Amino acid sequence: FAGNPDFLRIALARHFGAKLELFLCDSEQAYSLKHAYDQDSAEHARQGCLVNARSYLESLRGSVLAGDVPISVDVVCESPLYDSVAHKVLRSGADLVLKSVARAHTAGRRTLDSNEWELARACPVPIMLTRGRAWRAQPRFAAAVDMSEDEANGRARTIMRAAQFLARGCHATLDALYSEREAGDVVGRTSRAEALRKLGTEFGIATDEVHVLSGDPEIALSDFVAERHYDMLVVGALAHGRAPTRVVGTLTSKLVDVLDCDFLLVRSGSSLAPE
Repeated sequence: FAGNPDFLRIALARHFGAKLELFLCDSEQAYSLKHAYDQDSAEHARQGCLVNARSYLESLRGSVLAGDVPISVDVVCESPLYDSVAHKVLRSGADLVLKSVARAHTAGRRTLDSNEWELARACPVPIMLTRGRAWRAQPRFAAAVDMSEDEANGRARTIMRAAQFLARGCHATLDALYSEREAGDVVGRTSRAEALRKLGTEFGIATDEVHVLSGDPEIALSDFVAERHYDMLVVGALAHGRAPTRVVGTLTSKLVDVLDCDFLLVRSGSSLAPE
């Protein structure tokens, strides 16, 4: 798997026998034109924007050697970007969205901008956020789940199903991760660890590939994933709510912020794998 996000998209489509659609939304131009005084000129500019965008995607399609992968293109000039992508997913019936993270951090790591955070929260299907780092020839994936309360029977299973499906298609190894906060709750800890092992067995993960960590998940998971150098971490998607507090402070958002691996965000009830 090459580090270029475009080659990653081609490789994934080839592995799963999938169709690939390149989608470009010029949301900045759309925002500017929305406030233009002369609407006739604005419409002319919008049409020009679409022509240029389509020309770019057509040249991109022609630059990749993927005769075995059906590739189509679509362009829009709409704002905001995250709503446009979500609407596109619904129109096309897409199973997965791949989005390269564009903004470079001062330390050289790519971090999400506000539109990408909103997309991570609004996307109705699993979304893969890639930073362009090359994967190993045999990729290493991990699925981080929460075994507390009722998670083992719902969201955790959805995450594991998507992770297993993607790992098998990519011929990747897959680990299951959970961090136990309650150090003093020996009975509960034992029960949750056993539940995770059973869940791992259900999805073909060996006992030695199931890791129950100790401590605050934000720290324990971050350290463990960084140490193991996973190519991708599969986690639960962000909440649908619009309030900023629904993003800031969530475990997923903090892991995305501190780790440089790729992420697959999976929402409850929306998995890549067939039931």
